Amino acid sequence: MTGNTEDDGGTASRGNAGTDQDLAHWSQRLTQALQILDLKVDQDLVARIADESSRAVNGQAGAVTALLVGYAAGLQAHGSSASPQEAVQSAADVALRLCEHGTEGGPDSEGWSSTAQ
Repeated sequence: MTGNTEDDGGTASRGNAGTDQDLAHWSQRLTQALQILDLKVDQDLVARIADESSRAVNGQAGAVTALLVGYAAGLQAHGSSASPQEAVQSAADVALRLCEHGTEGGPDSEGWSSTAQ
C-alpha cells in the first residue's frame, strides 16, 4: 500500500504538509529500526540527489544514487572522524558534481583521487 488512497486516514487530503510529515516520520522510524541513531536525515538533500540524478541519467538513477551516497557516507563516517552529516554531505557533493555531467565526463573520468572516495 502506498498510503495515497482515500481510506488511508486522510493522508491524500493533507497535501505536501502531510507528505512531509509522513516522510519525516518514516525517516525517523527507519533510522531507529536500522539503529542509525546519530543521523538526522536531510530530506531535502536526499530528494535533490534523487531528482538531479534521475534527470541526468533516468528515473531509476535516483534510488540507486541515494543508496550509493548513503553507503559511501557510512563507510566514510565509520573510518574517519567525520560526523554522519559531514559524511553524507561529502558523498552528496560528489554525486551532485557527477550529475552535472550526466552519463559522460565528470570527476570519475580522471579517477577519484580528489573526492570522498
